[in-house]
Amino acid sequence: MSRFLTLFLLLLATAVSAEPPVSVDATLRDQVIEWRRDLHQHPELGNDETRTAQKVADHLRALGLTPKTGIAHTGVTAVLKGARPGPRIALRADMDALPVTERTGLPFASTVRGEYRGQPVGVMHACGHDMHVAILMGVADALVARKDELPGEVMFVFQPAEEGPPVAGEIAGAELMLEQKIFEEFKPDAVLGLHVWAGLHVGQIGVRSGGMMASADEWTLTVKGKQTHGSQPWAGVDPITVAAQILLGTQSIIARQVDITRSPVVLTAGQFQAGVRFNIIPDEATLVGTLRTFDPALREDVIARFRSTAEHFAGASGASASLEVVNNAPALINDAVLYRQLLPSLERATGAGKVVEISPVTAAEDFSHFANASRGLYFFVGSTAADKDPATMPMNHSPFYAPDEGALDVGLRAMLQATLDFLGAL
Repeated sequence: MSRFLTLFLLLLATAVSAEPPVSVDATLRDQVIEWRRDLHQHPELGNDETRTAQKVADHLRALGLTPKTGIAHTGVTAVLKGARPGPRIALRADMDALPVTERTGLPFASTVRGEYRGQPVGVMHACGHDMHVAILMGVADALVARKDELPGEVMFVFQPAEEGPPVAGEIAGAELMLEQKIFEEFKPDAVLGLHVWAGLHVGQIGVRSGGMMASADEWTLTVKGKQTHGSQPWAGVDPITVAAQILLGTQSIIARQVDITRSPVVLTAGQFQAGVRFNIIPDEATLVGTLRTFDPALREDVIARFRSTAEHFAGASGASASLEVVNNAPALINDAVLYRQLLPSLERATGAGKVVEISPVTAAEDFSHFANASRGLYFFVGSTAADKDPATMPMNHSPFYAPDEGALDVGLRAMLQATLDFLGAL
């Protein structure tokens, strides 16, 4: 980027930050709360968000927009055209809930039951996607009200299956929406997303330039041995012992082989399955887990080391090992220029000292697919009440996660402010 462009953006940001913040009608704020509570009470798992999608589509039609439905199974998009030419921006909210049984005790708590990968489960908006949908519905309302003075165009993207597909290994969510060409006719100059976050107080926004959230890989390690009676282990090859050795060996990759001062790496096993009886050594053992990285080259290096470690441990015992790795989301990288351009907008929406630079987060978000298709900016909206300590509060994905509804107003104002500033800045 040229020095002239950098100076121009800095001067522009200074001018923007001097403007008064955008205001939101109290009636709309109340409506956003009402939408959120309704969505929270009626959560739906990924690719099954039919009621949610219908509610979104009905609202967009009531605003005079023409939504497209059924994208990537249940996704919804709509485009708002301003009164005069200008840039294009896409705004995204994820719609799906989690296979979690709610334990918040809220008067509008979910009692919904469902099925996830063959298992009966409770269903809960344990990650706050109900708030994301309500916020974007509110932003759409506020922008339509300003359409006669609006330059450019806005695409509203309501995305299914951010938490992953109902069947492991399937393409879903943001990746499938892009595969179905939502950005082909509407090519955005930028795409924005947000996430309510228990690690920050209500009123705060957390963001950073560059690597914001990690790449997420789901790996499956299969170890094949030779079945034998538990009283005679020497007569077979024990895949459980071999798998345990491999699991311990993988931790030495992180502790002794990778320079984690350069870029964070997390390698975790979440499942260990083998055998059906106490006195039979089985033929096979399976480990399933996740790999989190921020650097694509480092990711490939860790996977290669993992595979080599598994094969050598297995070979030393007369077993065999195979490793399958499926990437669910690439690393989420915030565009540096867009970050500098819109940071003053986030500060205007929240007030001085309320926007904080956070450390990289090893959780993942498939918004990264959108950020790779355009210039992306993603930020966290604090959801812990001011009188509570975020360190002691239930985090996202907990059955006790109950975000303070003050986050709705902050998210609404921040997304609206950033959108209006971006459209007026080019």
